[in-house]
Amino acid sequence: MLKIQRKANGKVTFTLSGRIEAEDIDELRGLLELEGSGSHIALDLKDVTLVDRDAIKFLTDCETDSIKLQNCPPYVREWLGRESGRPSRKRQNAHTNDLQKRERDNGIE
Repeated sequence: MLKIQRKANGKVTFTLSGRIEAEDIDELRGLLELEGSGSHIALDLKDVTLVDRDAIKFLTDCETDSIKLQNCPPYVREWLGRESGRPSRKRQNAHTNDLQKRERDNGIE
């Protein structure tokens, strides 16, 4: 079950609590569309406990549309990174560290 609370104070923040599943996406899209274009919108995900693949696709689309994801749980952020084709920050840092170590080992600085 998903609980949605709306707060407006210069920008609109929807606080989401519980599970975000496929059946919730149409309602969320409708709420975002009601805000109109040009609105500064954020989704606060601090109390989100579970998401499914459809929710990840929706959240990826939100970020593409400049909707901020606040307090995004780490497992959701990791999944978003995988779905959008970007490496997660953790994997990206590990890759950078590996390259730097190889350069040091080969005398390149």
